[in-house]
Amino acid sequence: MDAEASLDSLPHVPGTQRPVPTADPELVKRWGSAGGELVELLAQVREQTGGVAGFRLGPGLTVLVTDPQAIQHVLALRPDRYVKRSHRARLLIGDGLLAATGEAWKRQRRLLQSQFTGTGMRRYEHRITQAARTTAGRWEAYARAGQGLDVGKEMHRFALDTIWRSLTGHPLDDETAHELEAVEAVGAALPTLPADADKARDAVAADLARIDAVAGRAIEAARSGAVGPDGPGLLHLLTDAGAERPEYTDQLIRDELVTLLAAGHETTATTLTWLYLLLDQYPDAREEALAAGEEGSEERRRAIQALVHETLRLYPSAWLLPRHAAEDDTLVGHTVEAGTDILVCPYLTHRDPQLWPDPERFDPQRFLTPGGRPTHPGAYLPFGIGPRACLGLQFALRESTVLLEHLLPAHTVTFSSTPAKAQYGITVRPAGPALATLKPAVV
Repeated sequence: MDAEASLDSLPHVPGTQRPVPTADPELVKRWGSAGGELVELLAQVREQTGGVAGFRLGPGLTVLVTDPQAIQHVLALRPDRYVKRSHRARLLIGDGLLAATGEAWKRQRRLLQSQFTGTGMRRYEHRITQAARTTAGRWEAYARAGQGLDVGKEMHRFALDTIWRSLTGHPLDDETAHELEAVEAVGAALPTLPADADKARDAVAADLARIDAVAGRAIEAARSGAVGPDGPGLLHLLTDAGAERPEYTDQLIRDELVTLLAAGHETTATTLTWLYLLLDQYPDAREEALAAGEEGSEERRRAIQALVHETLRLYPSAWLLPRHAAEDDTLVGHTVEAGTDILVCPYLTHRDPQLWPDPERFDPQRFLTPGGRPTHPGAYLPFGIGPRACLGLQFALRESTVLLEHLLPAHTVTFSSTPAKAQYGITVRPAGPALATLKPAVV
């Protein structure tokens, strides 16, 4: 063991500081030569060095943070010192809430906050239920016809229908659904686009034009006062803000709309797809959830929510949260210099065997059994924690639960083809189709 590792193994005494332990440079070289996924490097860095670990991909030091106490410090206790810079999806979402910083972010967050908590959420209950019933009806037709389906595409259609109803008051029609496939296409392309901003934009220009056209039509309809059968939606809130606040330009309204579309459907769709893939491996989990209580009971609802939570543990919506140290700081006893890049990795924290026994196993009982999961806020954070935690947490949990209440009792899913691996981009998504057939569930 080298001197630095020996120092790091000592218990931290409050008030003392020590350098961030740094991974062996040869480890980074080997990873670079192999051309593997970033998550593979991060997993090796964490295993070699610990929950606060430095490594160098370039001239500067990057610090990987997976320790719960350090995560809470970075995201919740000192968000002013560990700031968010340019979002990887800025090409798609512009200056929308996810990419905004500083005072602009505070203004945008305040406007949307009330829509996703308490009374605000009740406005969308009917829309969520209607989208779930539409999906359930489509699955019933597949089952009767013996027709196969791609579970991933089905979950994207449901989640997009839900957020479109919530934004516009209209159910999602086939033409709009087809055009909005461009949102997913741009999101999937982001990790492989050229570093040059102009070249990156040129590479996805056609898809961005499709997105802008749909957004433009929806904004004009909302501005004209037109409402859908479910009444006004979130988009009307944005256009009303545009009439009263000069900062809410047409461009910013477009950026917020696309942000809500992208963030409001991609994460939910991906989570639900992973959940069905996990149930294929652990079929008893479905039976246990349905046996927890009668249809509509609180017991069954909690059991279904546990399925969702355990899926989010294994495949968190935000698997990697980049931050930048704006000033010098002490992070759980380690000296962090201003200018250091920070990578908070919920994906690795959620799979830490010291926090989650048998972490690779899908076990929803962790979220139902007293003491079954760690209680530290930095140990489970599929949507982040702190002031920049995802606004749509409750919305996503609610729509996932409602859909599963409709689908799980009605059908069993048999996969004929499943993705061989995960793809680590902005989200962790299955790398390929999830083809399946449906059978009526045995009552």
